[in-house]
Formats: sequence, C-alpha cells, structure tokens
Amino acid sequence: MSEKSFFRSWGAEYVAVGTVRFRLWAPGQASITLRLDGNDRAMKPAGEGWFELQVEEVKPGAEYSFVLSDGSAVPDPASRAQKATVNGPSLVVDPTGYRWQHDDWQGIPWERAVVYELHIGTFTPAGTFSAAIEKLPYLAELGITLIEVMPVAQFGGDRGWGYDGVLFYAPHAAYGTPDEFKAFIDAAHGYGLSVVLDIVLNHFGPEGNWLPQLAPDFFDPQRNTPWGNGIAYENDAVRRYIVEAPLYWLTEYHLDGLRFDAIDQIKDRADQHVLEEIAGRIRSEITDRPIHLTTEDSRNVTFLHPRAEDGSAPLFTGEWNDDVHNAAHVLATGETQGYYRDFAQQPEKWLARALVEGFAYQGEVSVHSGEPRGEDSTAQPPAAFVDFIQNHDQTGNRAQGERLVSLAGADRTRILLATLLLSPHIPLLFMGEEYGETHPFLFFTDFHGDLARAVREGRAKEFDGHAGHGGESVPDPNAAETFQRSKLDWEKRHGEEGKAWLALVRQLLLLRQQHIVPLIAGAAVATGEVLMTAPGGMAVRWQFAAGTLSLAFNLSENALSLPALPGKTLFAWPAETAQLGHNTMIVRLAEGNAQ
Repeated sequence: MSEKSFFRSWGAEYVAVGTVRFRLWAPGQASITLRLDGNDRAMKPAGEGWFELQVEEVKPGAEYSFVLSDGSAVPDPASRAQKATVNGPSLVVDPTGYRWQHDDWQGIPWERAVVYELHIGTFTPAGTFSAAIEKLPYLAELGITLIEVMPVAQFGGDRGWGYDGVLFYAPHAAYGTPDEFKAFIDAAHGYGLSVVLDIVLNHFGPEGNWLPQLAPDFFDPQRNTPWGNGIAYENDAVRRYIVEAPLYWLTEYHLDGLRFDAIDQIKDRADQHVLEEIAGRIRSEITDRPIHLTTEDSRNVTFLHPRAEDGSAPLFTGEWNDDVHNAAHVLATGETQGYYRDFAQQPEKWLARALVEGFAYQGEVSVHSGEPRGEDSTAQPPAAFVDFIQNHDQTGNRAQGERLVSLAGADRTRILLATLLLSPHIPLLFMGEEYGETHPFLFFTDFHGDLARAVREGRAKEFDGHAGHGGESVPDPNAAETFQRSKLDWEKRHGEEGKAWLALVRQLLLLRQQHIVPLIAGAAVATGEVLMTAPGGMAVRWQFAAGTLSLAFNLSENALSLPALPGKTLFAWPAETAQLGHNTMIVRLAEGNAQ
C-alpha cells in the first residue's frame, strides 16, 4: 500500500532509526517532564503550548509518561499503545515492526458490502484480536464481505463497549497489542474480508482523560454532549488531534474504512466542518484502494454524503439508517415506547417509505421530540444507506439486551432478515444474528467507586423512556457477569436451529451477490415506489437501469392480495403462493426495463 506517510502532530514517533520525537500540547502546564523507562528529562517549550523532546536510542516498547507540574505522571493523550490500563504508562511503538502478509490487498467496492458488526471482547470466549482471527474463515464462507469492529481506542477498565475511549490512538490493551490488531486485519484481508473500525470523535470517556489538566482549552464548556463537555474543534492543536486520528488508523493499520459515531454531537464553528476536512484529507491522501466512510446521525441529513457524476463519494460513503430499524422493530414487536413512538402509527408505511426513499422522516415533525426531523433523501442512491434490524445500540440499549428473535419470534425475524439482505441498501448484521443467537448483548463497563455507582444509577434511570422496562430490573453494568452474559454462544451454530439460520443467511447472501449487487453497482440512483401497504404488510419496488426489483411481505394474521410483481422469483418464504399469507414474503427481479 502506498498511503502518504507523515509525522503526526501529537505523540511519540520515530523520526530516525532509534530516535523518537515526543510531542505534547499542554498549555495548562508551566513545564512538562518526560519519564522514559524510569528516567526523567525536561521537555522543551516549542511555542503556543507545545512541548517537544527528541531522544536517541529508544527501543520499541519503552515505557513513558508525562510528569505534570504537581508531580502527577499521566499517559500520552496520543499514546499508540498502553502497557495495561488507561492511567498507566504509554509504550513507544515502531509502526514498521509488523510484517504485512497481504500488503497488496485492494479492498472491495462498496456495493458488495455486507457488514458484520462485532465487539472484540464478546465475539469470542477469549475476547482478543488473536482469538477473533480464528472466526474469519467462518465469516468469509458465510458470505460476509466487510467486518465492522466496535471502537477499540483505550478506555477505562478492561470491559466496555468502547464508546468511552480516552486515548484515541491506542488499541485497547485488554484486546491485544497493536501488532495483534494488525494481524487480525491482515488475516481478514487474506480471506477477502474488508475491515472498518468504529471511531468516536465527539467526546472523551470519564476515566483516564487528563486533557482538562494538560489543555483546558481542548474543551468548550458552552458545548455539551450527552456524555460530557463538547470538544473545541476550531482550536488548531485540537483539530490536529481529531483530524489526524482517522488518518492514523487507516494508514498504520491498513483499515478499509471507518464508521463515525454520533456525528450530530460534533459541533464545529470553523468555516469548514471538521468532518468535511477529515473526509477530504482521507480522499486525497489514500487513493490506491476503496475507503468506506459511514456516519451515524440522528438528524437524517444528506449534506455529508454527496455523489459525484461518476457515482463516487467525495466525502462520506453511507449513513446508518435508524428509520429502517425503528419501523421494522415496531412492526415486528408492537413496542411503541421512547423513540419508537415516531413509528407507532402504521409502521409498515414508514418502513416502506424508508426502503424506497432512504429516510422515513424527511422533515416531518417527530412525535417523540416534537421537532421536525430529516430532509429529502430521494436523490440519494440506495447504497448510501446502511440498514439493520438490530445492532449494538438497539440490543444493548434495552434493559435486558434482548435480540430481535427473542422479542418477535423466529418467523417474523426471518422475513425481516430476508428483507434486509435482499434490499438494495447496504445490509448490516450484528454478531450472532446469522445463527439466531439468543444470548443478550448488555451494556457493560468496568468502573469503580463513585464512577461505578454513577453509571449504575444513571443506567437505571435511563430506561424511563425505553421499551417498557423499570429501572430496578437493569443489570449492573459493572458486574463481570453482565459482560460474560453478553458473549456469543458459538455452540448454538451446531444445533438444528442454528444450522437452519445459517443455511438461510448463506442462501440470501448468495442471491444478493448474484442479483442485487449488479443492480446497485456504480451507486446508481433508483426510482422507488410503494405498491401497497396494509396492517402488517407491504410491497415495494425499485427500478434500476439494469432491472426492476420487487419485494413484498405480510406479518399479519390476514391474507393480503399480492400486487403484480414483474420478473422471476428470487426468493419466497416459506413457498411461493398467489396471495401473501401469514408470515410470508416474496422477492422478484425483472431484468432490463420490464415493469
């Protein structure tokens, strides 16, 4: 790979053989001392709050900390690796130490993406990068093409979802070393699997964040997120830290893309929004392979996802589409609490609209918030939307972490799964979904003392607005048992039920690659149309230059008339019939312009 190499503004980097430059922005400190392998050296002021020091004969793996004016020893905010905990010493990393086995990997085009979201700590019994390698042949054989790893930036404690990271450049030590993460990505490429990483640039976690002491101006007290003070992105030093982190992960780890978490909480006053700068730099500096950049944004906006005349994405590739999930969830379960209120009335209509137009809410007033939400998404190509019927949020943000199959039953879940995998949007599976996993995915942390109590009590209160759960029933996030219960049950794959789920997913993914991918190649805009909606059922179609795709299903107890669907049947469940009976579906494809 030929990505442009450059020195980062922050952190410890080799600038010559054996010579490391240590650089820190700490305008809140009068002096900074580097403690390297137990020896203290005064760092030199470099202007505008920066401190620097070059040290020769530094071996990879050397331990270092920054000592503040009050004698506190803190990790490097741009640490590339930690010895162990988030508050302990950082380690010097030589990025050239890992020998890539698949350096000629060229990635996959976006239209072929079938996303598999996984959490390293609960994906395998061992919960490490190395252990996850063992499952890669299984994912490749199943038909997965793109693995999305939940955040791995170092966070407080050993257990956690990863969205409270505080060292944005360091893989979490409990999962393994930087080289072990590289080995996981390298091995995935060897099996033909792309890997993207979920990153959080909107806040820092509550444990191990020393930036308020080092640089108070890193944060803006006038800007708040649900998780703490907002970041002052327009400050030059701050902007360098934030902008360079995505480039670092993509270049140093040979990742194929990134998912940007909760970008609606990234509020920037600069003339060019920091997200546009990030995407622009990535597009200009990594040109030898496809890079897939997706966003999570509750606002239902499209300005970050334009398409060029040739169909390419000059900024971000796609956006997580919560509307599809929420409408499908209400339709399957009947739950209407919290944000599901927006889809309580005729959820099949909301789902049909989201499937053919992108977003369900395109400026309508949200029942839940009372405010208008969304904008016109009809000009967006289908591949600009990443759909799911469950993910880490939608399972873990339930008090008991139930998966959809436990809430809606197998028949309804199968039909919605087939809808997901055979629509022209980009599908995302949450780990274990492919074999009907019923183990919960709970919210878990590894905090102690007052912080643990605050998280436990806050989590209990949070469920006042969620799917009918009282706070008293919420499992303790800090209990080790909560984490253990969230691990996948790999033995379930070998039972009759697990085998049946896997056979269905293999069939659907094969059909997708053979018939759906050619339709959406080149990010073509489709003309979508809702053919029919009725309580519990719907029929929709998409017209592409290469053909017309139609899909209909019925989750109600009553039979529904089947609209005229052109072409040959790609898939029918459980079998093709003249009417849509209870828990049935059909998908047809007409090649060319037949309607």
